[in-house]
Amino acid sequence: MSLPRILAIMGSGETAPTMVTTHRRLTSLLPSPVKAVVLDTPYGFQENAPELAAKAVEYFQTSINVDLVVAGLIRLHDTHLPADPVAIERGLRALSDADYIFAGPGSPTYALRQWAGSPVSRIMIDKLTHGGIVTFASAAALTLGKATVPVYEVYKVGQDVQRLDGLDILATLGINAAVIPHYDNTEGANHDTRFCYLGEARLQMFESLLDDDTFVLGVDEHTGLVIDIDAASATVVGNSNVTIRLRTQSFVYPTGSVIPLSLLQSPTSLLDGSQKQESKTESSLPLTAQTSGSSPEEAHSLESLLLIAKKEFDAAMAERDAITAVRSVLALEQGMKDWSADTLTSDVFDRARSALRSMISQLGDAAVSGVRDPREVASPFVEAMLAVRATVRAEKRFDLSDIIRDVFSSLNIEVRDTPNGVEWSLPAD
Repeated sequence: MSLPRILAIMGSGETAPTMVTTHRRLTSLLPSPVKAVVLDTPYGFQENAPELAAKAVEYFQTSINVDLVVAGLIRLHDTHLPADPVAIERGLRALSDADYIFAGPGSPTYALRQWAGSPVSRIMIDKLTHGGIVTFASAAALTLGKATVPVYEVYKVGQDVQRLDGLDILATLGINAAVIPHYDNTEGANHDTRFCYLGEARLQMFESLLDDDTFVLGVDEHTGLVIDIDAASATVVGNSNVTIRLRTQSFVYPTGSVIPLSLLQSPTSLLDGSQKQESKTESSLPLTAQTSGSSPEEAHSLESLLLIAKKEFDAAMAERDAITAVRSVLALEQGMKDWSADTLTSDVFDRARSALRSMISQLGDAAVSGVRDPREVASPFVEAMLAVRATVRAEKRFDLSDIIRDVFSSLNIEVRDTPNGVEWSLPAD
């Protein structure tokens, strides 16, 4: 079986529910069992690198049903800590043998420094030339083009905008571009963090450093561009848009669009009208993420789930509807679990956890406040909280189980695990 030749570029959300369908469809094109490897270099400098790798492995096992091998290439050279030559050779061999290579968050500058002089770039090019699927997201995506911007150094440290040489893997496809993920980022709220935290002014500075024939390929958050080399086309998947930016003009392709590879190879044809934007419905695209009902993929982010859960919870508490309130708690907890791999280091996860604590605490207050027959009125709330407790304990989410325990303790509600099941009593019992 010959392998497909595909490069998937994701703006963010690479380990979030939004990209589950895309990962599944890509891996379904490969022989079973899929030989998949996570290239962990971009976040190799972080203290929690093993945890991030484990999260990726868990995500692929539970959501994609694919066993992901960790390359273990967190350091190849050029650090104060010595690199392990045996581990490096083992990781490079895993990459060479893989059918599916996945890389994501971290620092593009660190990744490029570690990959310099190594076979990593050649291995990626070999996959795209002879067969294999390469999926680069977020920081890793920044390294794909001819030029790279050191986003962390600019945004966090305050360095001047620079142009670094990228891996230029896109040149293998005849594409002369600089990839900018997180293109529609809005985290800045009161300041411009679009274009991977650069903002408009600094993106223009970066563009001024590019060769005249190099354009910006922008990929929005929770969005991907799946470039099928054999089909000579690229499909926009996920939640939002892909943008071809030719300095002063931008051409936007929403999810479901199919872009001819020839257009990515010669985007200036858009300026004279010889090429037109093409779009098809999602149902006609083999690799477009499609959603239905209220699956996690339908929500754009944990932020959205948090807002919905809080709104439903507050309304339920106002109506003293214990069942609906508990459903909101469970929905938020499930959302935190679904999105944990993508938001573990984000403040939205901390805010969701804080909201969950508050919701559980309010349920506890409602269970014992202002009633003539405390046990009768409290019972639905306490039993509901015990149901939540049983669920999170079964999933080994002991951090959430501890929150419920603390709430019970603060309300002097005694909970006993007995051979016959869970028993509870109020202070007046």
